[in-house]
Amino acid sequence: MYSRDRYEDNGFLVFEGFASEDECDQLRTRAAEMVHEFDPAEVVSIFSTHEQNRTTDDYFLTSGDKIRFFFEENAFNADGTLKYEKEKSINKIGHALHDLDPVFECFSRSQKIKDITTAIGIKNPLLLQSMYIFKQPNIGGEVTCHQDSTFLYTEPIDIVGLWFALEDATIENGCLWAIPGGHRSGLKSRWVRSPEGMRFDVFNAEPWPEDQLKPLEVSKGSLILLNGLLPHRSFENRSPRSRHAYTLHLISADADYPADNWLQRSPTVPLRGF
Repeated sequence: MYSRDRYEDNGFLVFEGFASEDECDQLRTRAAEMVHEFDPAEVVSIFSTHEQNRTTDDYFLTSGDKIRFFFEENAFNADGTLKYEKEKSINKIGHALHDLDPVFECFSRSQKIKDITTAIGIKNPLLLQSMYIFKQPNIGGEVTCHQDSTFLYTEPIDIVGLWFALEDATIENGCLWAIPGGHRSGLKSRWVRSPEGMRFDVFNAEPWPEDQLKPLEVSKGSLILLNGLLPHRSFENRSPRSRHAYTLHLISADADYPADNWLQRSPTVPLRGF
């Protein structure tokens, strides 16, 4: 049952059973097909939330209107070869699945997702970004504590993340953790483009109170709504079980989306709503 008051109070809201078993399996099957078709000899790009200024590459920075593949940090041996098979080494696929792949577009633009967006109060919603996240067994990397608005900023801040569990998400396999009410503390930093490259503009350098983090363990098919200012993270997955998830970020067409955000699109692939 939807509670806008609870969402505004905590900065997140959990919907158990939002997606059906079949919907989850369709997305997982399609992602597996895409990884199978991907040739890692074309490019190797590693996704990391550590030292983002240093590790960011053009393959990542130009992926806002494309479908691209990013490896886990711990997927490679010292000589550059993969430790595991390709299918067990990909960190995520991003960032325009919702526009460029019919299976993901059908799910992302469903009426029930549109209804949730309306209930939250986002006016004239646009689908900005999508990611398929594998959280691979044994090597699934951590995502450090952050706010989505640091990376996907709007003026005024008007963004929501939709995180769909395509498998059970537990503490053991790297579920989300969040600081309830932490969205009320304001934006701590922005990751922006500059002539010198990517940089963080820091507004509040105090560390996150990570002792206040709460695990958001959910079952397959659950949806977690995340306010753009909510501090959240996930830890490494060292278990033998993966933790697949699909995420969408939506913004209001009435908000300004600055040109110095990292994620940009070409004029030929404009943002679209439902």
